[in-house]
Amino acid sequence: MFNLEMRQVYSQTLLELAQKDERVVCLEADLSSSISTNKIKEELGKRYINVGIMEAEEMGVAAGLSVTGYIPFIHTFAPFATRRAFDQVFISLGFAQNHAIIVGSDAGVTAEMNGGTHMPFEDLALMRAIPNISVYEVSDPHQFKYILEHCYKTKGLYYIRTVRKVTPPIYEGNEAFGEGLLTVVEGTDVTIAASGIMVSEARCAAEILLKKGISAKVVDVFRIKPINQSKIVEIAQMGPIVTAENHNVIGGLGSAVAEVVVEQHPVKMSRIGVKEQFGQVGTMAYLMEEYELTKEAIVAAVEQVLNK
Repeated sequence: MFNLEMRQVYSQTLLELAQKDERVVCLEADLSSSISTNKIKEELGKRYINVGIMEAEEMGVAAGLSVTGYIPFIHTFAPFATRRAFDQVFISLGFAQNHAIIVGSDAGVTAEMNGGTHMPFEDLALMRAIPNISVYEVSDPHQFKYILEHCYKTKGLYYIRTVRKVTPPIYEGNEAFGEGLLTVVEGTDVTIAASGIMVSEARCAAEILLKKGISAKVVDVFRIKPINQSKIVEIAQMGPIVTAENHNVIGGLGSAVAEVVVEQHPVKMSRIGVKEQFGQVGTMAYLMEEYELTKEAIVAAVEQVLNK
């Protein structure tokens, strides 16, 4: 599990759940090879449904399945699962209180060569606005598997944001993910609250800062909604916070943390993320530099917030 690509974690976990529960259904919008569910198609049989390039229809089919007692797992690229099919997600799944798990892949700059039209910097903001939805951004295979299993077992509407390929290992597999965030580096001077691919960048930034005499705590905030407010307040009580996300600074992790901080325990903050820019074609390394989603940007933000 630990050396698998995230798409392999998804397909294997989905197959395991489907083998033990006939209610589990896999829904695709012509992207099964992108998320590896093409490899489990035969084993799922009629419980594998490819609607074609019709994401709104995919959400409608999922709603119908949920109403009749099935548990739909819905995958497509993140911009299509959110901004393209938002009304169907909001009404047919959210308003109707259906149990469904939506997985949006190719998060942010990890869309790479698919370019601006396929590069979601707004998906978390959109999905957070749906009442009673749970919103996740996964950073590690162990975590992804745990969250998929949790969403299967617990009735509700879920959005899980993920990359498709290999991610740097963060966890060993024995961690408890129930609180929605975990400390991955201990520190005492400042907290870097990160999600997704930015957790690894935050760890590297903490190493650089330590050499400069700054002790930075790194927290992986993988459940963006409902965010663990009491834990965020604990972090704020320690001192300044820098958030780091592969998403627009508006409406995502930075906003979620700031909303808690400003109302419950005001503290100095800085937000690393995409600012007033659309996506574009490029390698991930180039795009991370272009949008300042790097360990160097995090270090600079920490130094600035400590000097305010």
